[in-house]
Amino acid sequence: MRVGLTDAGSIPATSTKFCVKNRRTEMDEIRLENYRCFREEQNVSLAPLTLLVGENSTGKTSFLAIMRILWDISHTFQYPNFKEAPYDLGSFDEIAHHRGGKGGRAEKFEAGAKYGSGPGTSFDFTFGREGTTPVPIEWCISQGKNWIHETITAEKSYRLRVGTARGSWEIQTSESDEIDRGIINGLTFFDNQMTVRFLISYGSEEKFIQQKKTPPISSEDRALLSELARSNMLRNQQRTFAGAPVRSKPQRIYAPGRITTDPDGEYVPMYLADISTKEQAWVTLRKKLEKFGQAAGLFDEISIKRHGNKASEPFHIQVRKFGGGLLGPKRNLIDVGYGVSQVLPIITEMLRPDAPPLFLLQQPEVHLHPMAQAALGSLFCEVARPRRKIVVETHSDHLMDRIRMDIRDGVGNLKPDDVSILYFERNGIDVKIHAIRIDEEGNILDAPDGYRNFFMEETKRNLRL
Repeated sequence: MRVGLTDAGSIPATSTKFCVKNRRTEMDEIRLENYRCFREEQNVSLAPLTLLVGENSTGKTSFLAIMRILWDISHTFQYPNFKEAPYDLGSFDEIAHHRGGKGGRAEKFEAGAKYGSGPGTSFDFTFGREGTTPVPIEWCISQGKNWIHETITAEKSYRLRVGTARGSWEIQTSESDEIDRGIINGLTFFDNQMTVRFLISYGSEEKFIQQKKTPPISSEDRALLSELARSNMLRNQQRTFAGAPVRSKPQRIYAPGRITTDPDGEYVPMYLADISTKEQAWVTLRKKLEKFGQAAGLFDEISIKRHGNKASEPFHIQVRKFGGGLLGPKRNLIDVGYGVSQVLPIITEMLRPDAPPLFLLQQPEVHLHPMAQAALGSLFCEVARPRRKIVVETHSDHLMDRIRMDIRDGVGNLKPDDVSILYFERNGIDVKIHAIRIDEEGNILDAPDGYRNFFMEETKRNLRL
């Protein structure tokens, strides 16, 4: 576990006063080790807009998948599902890193995330196997020198340790104590957090066993740890939006149905039909959709056409393109280019008033003309901000070049430090993630040789050098 917990007496290296009410909950860093193709520890910072680039099969989708897992664990207490669409990572043997040859497969893998700038609040998890399924066997929440560390051993025994700047303590638990029973029987982070919080806040002093030269726990130590435990209960309950690389096919006629978010965007027509019944909300959203459609050269107008007077009646989605100052005909979504229906779920989700705080997008440029790919880059620059992060796996130079130019020209809300390019470079059977920056002129900084060499060779060939 990465919190300096090599033994019961060690503590993290930094210190800060913990304050729950001012704590920011956006995801700012990711840490991986022995996960999929990432053998060595990878520490990656996230910007409001983060672009994942690299060859195929270098772990970009795996990176998005673990981001959603970590968000779900720390924000919604949802048990990790490594097979939920659009990411099916398989069993433990497909997820834990294989070193090749006699190295064999790792017996566990680690992943963690930090929330908030500065010291922030970190959640770190170690996953082992239960049959073929990866399950958390260690977890730690920490901020500065304050930490709570829980472990489940192979024998299903439970260990709870805590620490502050003054030292560390192990909290003794017993089946005979009603307060402790839930924590022992639950043996899971997702079931016992209320019990942990209660135990730290109100458990007897005798339960806190000193480690090494640690002094007895003080009321100030208990207060700091109680605040840290309480932070678990103050999470954003909204999940991420994880978009699939290929979205749903358009239909000529839609039947109203339940609006449930899905990676393929099948729910989007129902969402648009529903919001079209709310006049002001529809006007606001429609203007934003049409602004993008015009910039992308895809459509100038979008509307909902109902087959009847009731909201329960079937409907279809229409788009219209202007030409030479003339109004073109309204056309069914299925009768226009495939790019419109493929990008509509992404832009709708990003522009809706209740958009989630984190977007994980796989190749949003699929089926889009270069002009539309570039417009999508500008939309990202417009929407992304510290509390609404966008992480994009892309193979589009047009999208990336537009982002660089918008940064250079001061278009949108982002500054150079608000954009990060993560380059995934293969090294044998392992992958290394390189952080690349953009300066105020839109130039690429800190790019490794592998990144530069590919583009230099293409440029030389284009110039016949």
